Amino acid sequence: MRIPETKIEEIRSAANIVDVISGYVQLRKRGHNFLGLCPFHSEKTPSFTVSEDKQIFHCFGCHTGGNVFKFLMEYEKVSFIEAVQELAEELGIPLEYDQKESAENQTEQEILYDINTETARYFSANLLNSDEGEVAFNYFQNRKIKPATMRAFGLGYAFNGWDRLLRFLQEKKIDLERALQLGLIGKSAEGRLYDKFSSRIIFPIFSPNGRVVAFAGRILENKEGAAKYLNSPESVIYTKGRILYGLSHAKDEIRRVDKAILVEGYMDLISLYQNGIKNVVAVSGTALTEEQVQLLSRYTKNVVLLFDADAAGIKAAMRSIELLLKKDFEIKIISLPQGEDPDSYVNSYGKEKFEELIKSAKNFLEYQSEYYESLGRFNDAAGTTDAIRDLVKPLALINDELKASLLIKNIAKRFNLREKLLESELNKVKSGLKRQSVVEAERQQRKVNEKEKTILKTNKDLPSQTVNLEKELIKLLLEGNRDIIDFILRHIKPDEFRIDIHQKLAELIHTASMHEEEPNAGGLIDKLESEDYKLYARELTFEKYQISKNWEDINPAADYEIILKKYAQDAVRKFKLKQVEEKISNLNNTLSGLTDEEEKIDLMKEIRDQQREIQLIREDLAGENVNYEEE
Repeated sequence: MRIPETKIEEIRSAANIVDVISGYVQLRKRGHNFLGLCPFHSEKTPSFTVSEDKQIFHCFGCHTGGNVFKFLMEYEKVSFIEAVQELAEELGIPLEYDQKESAENQTEQEILYDINTETARYFSANLLNSDEGEVAFNYFQNRKIKPATMRAFGLGYAFNGWDRLLRFLQEKKIDLERALQLGLIGKSAEGRLYDKFSSRIIFPIFSPNGRVVAFAGRILENKEGAAKYLNSPESVIYTKGRILYGLSHAKDEIRRVDKAILVEGYMDLISLYQNGIKNVVAVSGTALTEEQVQLLSRYTKNVVLLFDADAAGIKAAMRSIELLLKKDFEIKIISLPQGEDPDSYVNSYGKEKFEELIKSAKNFLEYQSEYYESLGRFNDAAGTTDAIRDLVKPLALINDELKASLLIKNIAKRFNLREKLLESELNKVKSGLKRQSVVEAERQQRKVNEKEKTILKTNKDLPSQTVNLEKELIKLLLEGNRDIIDFILRHIKPDEFRIDIHQKLAELIHTASMHEEEPNAGGLIDKLESEDYKLYARELTFEKYQISKNWEDINPAADYEIILKKYAQDAVRKFKLKQVEEKISNLNNTLSGLTDEEEKIDLMKEIRDQQREIQLIREDLAGENVNYEEE
């Protein structure tokens, strides 16, 4: 399916980016923009900026940005099509789809989704509808998984053999290069194609909106050199650290009870879900990531960690605490009996006992303290000192000062210490984190500056004054004011800009203006092909105008639009004068090398004409109003 461009533009134009983002991020107005704490990285000082006029957002800390669709894609970890569909539903705009289903009519993402969906159906049919799949069916039944649950989670089986899936894909006329890209098949050193998941039970991995993005295959019979689990490689539609297994099944229940249970594995989740514990998601064999935490924060800020009772599970829980605290989660942790995992526990003791276990969950500080005690870290003064410092460190990540203060009080009471002493330790940690944050922000900004230098290096002989004048004009064009756009483009054609990115933006704005389209930055910048160009344009449009103090001195009561219009007149005048001055300079250089008197005279006449042009520019632009419209 493909949504026509006109419909996408209708949805984007109907959405107010401030209203949409305010549903996820607390924003406050500052000047012409809105400011908040960035949801895409941890920060204490707001650097996340949203422009209602330009319908665009940008973070000056992590440099993530774009239009309203980009925000939903990044925040909810969904595809572009899913972001468009969600926004259309919220706005009450009926969607239309192109009826043709050819590859030419689909986006690359949609093609890959369709291939995965077809493959998931194939694996599921192998498990549920074939004699050959009985070995996998029996495995799940022995693990107490019912057929209805197998269907709900799309569980499947990859037949034994090197080309069973390969032949299916060929019969369905599926592009084998894309199947290779998705990791469904592999290619040997000799160039032979083969099935990657052969003889494995299959767990389809879904996006939050329920689309198949990848597969995990578990081996049924241990073979020397064979990995227990085989996962799809990362692709256009799948990034492992951005997916929480089971979220598409669990999200409604998580919202309803305002709590998520976080487990480690596929079978843990499936067993809990089958037993009526439906607010559960899994990290799927990877350490919890910031992006997974951000994704979960959309549904709840209360989480119960339920990892295996072995050393690996305890370490995973300890690592997760810091990431969750950064996003202001309320964290509880369950300690399972030794030798148990969530799958075995719920199947042995049932739902009621499991729910009692959830109620007995400890807060993260209690859990850490008990864990350190089990390691013998409180057996002597030196160990106790280090352990207490380790207990204090996570509190520096808590934004709620009252909550942090109460936790400090708990530690002080437990170890019979003065609260002031612990507060001093906490402040040291906070200072260290602040320094790290500043260093990281500077590092990120250096990277952005280097990209900008590379972008502007296309014309290395260009004077810095010309570069700055072009930047000022593009900033003015991106303001979206039709009077200013018409005025600038009446005097300066897009091909007069000598820096590639400036020329492309001017062309986009000129085309939008000619077709009477809404000239806001959010839509225009998204049309740039290069991500570096998009970043440069966002940084440019959010950069504060370097308007001369004279404008404010001359017009202290003038509103922002009047100042911009006067600034536009001044910028156009400077740009046109600079063009003529460069011509005169080039002519003078040529003149100095001439020996023929007639050629000298002709060139001197041309120089005089250009000097008169300077005077005309000064007179014309001094008298012309930005609102002037040609008859």
